[in-house]
Amino acid sequence: MPATHPSLLPGQRARARGATSNAAGRYEGASREAVDDGWDLAEEDRLVATEVRLERPRSALSWNRSPDLPFDRSVNPYRGCEHGCIYCFARPTHAWLNLSPGLDFETRLIARPGIGAVLETELRARGYKVAPVALGTNTDPYQPIEAKWRVMREVLEVLAAFRHPLAITTKGTLIERDLDLLAPMAAQGLLRVGVSITTLDAGLARRLEPRAAVPARRLEVIRRLTAAGVPVRVMLAPVIPGLTDHELEPILRAARDAGAVGASWIMLRLPQEVSALFCDWLAEHAPARAAKVMARVREAHGGKDYDATWGRRMRGEGLWARLIAQRFDKACARLGLAKDLPPLRCDLFEAPLARGNQPSLF
Repeated sequence: MPATHPSLLPGQRARARGATSNAAGRYEGASREAVDDGWDLAEEDRLVATEVRLERPRSALSWNRSPDLPFDRSVNPYRGCEHGCIYCFARPTHAWLNLSPGLDFETRLIARPGIGAVLETELRARGYKVAPVALGTNTDPYQPIEAKWRVMREVLEVLAAFRHPLAITTKGTLIERDLDLLAPMAAQGLLRVGVSITTLDAGLARRLEPRAAVPARRLEVIRRLTAAGVPVRVMLAPVIPGLTDHELEPILRAARDAGAVGASWIMLRLPQEVSALFCDWLAEHAPARAAKVMARVREAHGGKDYDATWGRRMRGEGLWARLIAQRFDKACARLGLAKDLPPLRCDLFEAPLARGNQPSLF
C-alpha cells in the first residue's frame, strides 16, 4: 500500500467529509505536514476526491472470539467508508494499510470484488459449520461506492444460494436495491437487519455523518424493509452523552412507528486515533458542548477517553451509562421493542450444486 497523503494542501477543500486532518497512522515512522512553498496557484480549488483501489481477496470470512459480540464471523466487502462518520470506531483499521484513520479512511477506499467466489469456496469446505454471518460490523457494506462495485451484492448472492443466515448493519439506502434477495431470505428466517440512527436532527447528522443518508431517509428504509417482511432492529449507535443522548426516546419512537421490531444501543467508542479526531470535530462543530461531552465520555470509561475492556467497551460504566441503560430499557418496554430478536435458522443451510455439476441419477 502507498504511504498516506499529507494534510490538506493550499487550495484543497474537504467538502462533506467527517475528518479535516490526515495525521499518519500509529505504525508510521514519520509524519508529514503540508507546507505552502509558493508554487501553488491561489486560484486553484481542488476538492479531496474519493479514490477506490481494488484488492484481490484471499479470504472472505473474518473470525473473532470476542465474548461481548453476538457473532463469531463476518464479511467485509470494503475497507474504509465513504460515509465519513467522525465517531467511527473502525477508523484505526486504516493504519494497518499504512493509511491515515483521518481523511484517508473516508477518501482512500479498498473494494474487494471477487469476494463472492472466495466466500463460496469457504462455505463449501468440508469442515465448515454454519452460524450467522455479520455484515456491516466494521465498515458499511452499503456505502455509496457499492452502487458501482456491487461487492455486497456478490456476497448476498452466495449467502442466498447457500441459504445461510446473516445479519446486516447499515445506514445506507442501497439496501433497498437488494430486496429481491433479502425478502425471500427473511421469509425463511435467515435474515435480520439493523439500521443505525444516531440523531433525528438532520443538521447534526450531516456534520457527524456527512455522506450517510439523512435520518428521515433511514426511517424510510425501515418502512420499506418492514413492508417487504424483513425484521428490522433500530440501532442507537453511538449514543453520544451530552450531545445526542437526549434523543434516545424520540429515536426509538420514530423507529417503532416506521416498523422496527427491536432495538439496541452502543455508547460512543473512541479507540486509538478516533479520540483526537472526535475532539477536533467537537472543537469545530460543537465548541460550547465539547467539555461536557468529553467529561461524560471519560466518566463512562473510567476517566479515560476509551476503555477497551470486554463487557464495558460498548456500554461504559458509571452514573451516565446506567441512566442511559435504564432509559433505554424503559423506553423499549413502553414501545414494545424487543432487545433480543428470535435466533436465525441454521438448519436450512445447504451447499448448492457447483456450476457445471449435474445431480446424480441415483
